[in-house]
Amino acid sequence: MHHPLEITGSVRLSIVRTIARGGMGQVYEAVQHGVEGFEKTVAVKTILEPFARDEAFVRMFIGEAKLAADLVHQNIVQVYHLGRGAGLLYIVMEYVDGRNLRDVLARHAEQGRRMPVELAAFVASRVCRGLEYAHTRTDAQGVPLGVVHRDVSPRNLLVTRFGEVKIGDFGVAKARSLACDGDERRRIGKYAYTSPEQARREPTDARSDLYSLGLVLWEMLTGRRPRPAELRSRDAWLAHVAGTPVPPVESVVDDVPPMLARIVDRAVAHDPAARYADAGTMGYDLEYFMYHQGYGPTIVTLASYLERLFAGDATTTRGTAEEPSPGALAETTASR
Repeated sequence: MHHPLEITGSVRLSIVRTIARGGMGQVYEAVQHGVEGFEKTVAVKTILEPFARDEAFVRMFIGEAKLAADLVHQNIVQVYHLGRGAGLLYIVMEYVDGRNLRDVLARHAEQGRRMPVELAAFVASRVCRGLEYAHTRTDAQGVPLGVVHRDVSPRNLLVTRFGEVKIGDFGVAKARSLACDGDERRRIGKYAYTSPEQARREPTDARSDLYSLGLVLWEMLTGRRPRPAELRSRDAWLAHVAGTPVPPVESVVDDVPPMLARIVDRAVAHDPAARYADAGTMGYDLEYFMYHQGYGPTIVTLASYLERLFAGDATTTRGTAEEPSPGALAETTASR
């Protein structure tokens, strides 16, 4: 049963299903309707009611939309619209028909294998190019925006069924023009992928994102989580991250090519000064590793591999997320 929520405007969104449900919000698959039968599949991200009353959290949510709206790149999930009405604040964004990297890694674990080296490098290289674009964005006057994602993790890295890699969820991202004093405790992403300086609540820059990406690449290559699972509390996590370097990838598995191992170890250096200074350089090194001897992986290679990896899966590429409960957003008319 649909429970329409009317908001003045001319664009109507019909909710199809819940994609993800978290502690702070929900993401829905929806159909955007226009004139003459126009329809477009989109994703709609909303804030749960308790957080909708939290002014600081709302500021962060609005900041995400404003920040991401100007990030138009093939490796970044596009934001289309920020809407508010009847007490609801929501973001309309690109719908990614695929899976997040967390699900891809989980499938490998289920099958007792690791992601192929060349495909792990390919995924990381595409993330580098998306981060390079975001990190180097400037305003209309040419002043750097100082964008830092601050939550690069497998759940926020998406792979479409066509093999395209996209960075999602700028929910804890920081830009110089949007950073708010006093929000620092809120602006920490997944603890296991947090950089040491972020865990210490020190200023972060592009190198923090590259550390997080290095951990993701480390996990793809080793098939193991980069941090111990027994850490339970927030303080324990942050203390561990702040004080404990990640072991060299070659000390965990012995079949990673030395050139790639050096890239990973540089990315996850505990001291930011020892890391890559920018995503473009790390992306170049990954691309050189993949292609310096000739043919290397492409989006077609990745798409074909994932199709085989999930062959026979009872779910579609759109997943099996729980349907919205009665009373959840079902139809929205949103202003442009």
